[in-house]
Amino acid sequence: MAGILERLKLIGKAAEEDYAEVDLGQFDESGRSPDMILRVAELGREDALPEIKQEIYAGNIILVDIAGLKRDKAALDRAIGELKKAIDDISGDIAGVGDDLIILVPAGIRIDREKVVGGRD
Repeated sequence: MAGILERLKLIGKAAEEDYAEVDLGQFDESGRSPDMILRVAELGREDALPEIKQEIYAGNIILVDIAGLKRDKAALDRAIGELKKAIDDISGDIAGVGDDLIILVPAGIRIDREKVVGGRD
């Protein structure tokens, strides 16, 4: 029994040392690039807005963490106002998800504001 435990410890140790990140995209056999991408952004400063708006105009879905701007209400309101204008430009949709996230989607997608599970009385 001790021999088995020792071998398992060695295997575990080797696995930790041999760890490498794997790009799962290499297994995509469709051979074509996606029409739309879900991007994640942090809005900790207003200077991140141009990059987020660029993603909006590119037709991507963006999940934005606004927690970094929540301490400055005026800056948060300005930033969300700019994002709303960009979404209106492309006839997309914007909605809050919880307290710290907003989601921005391009034209052709609408955000259902009712929860599928939970929250219904």
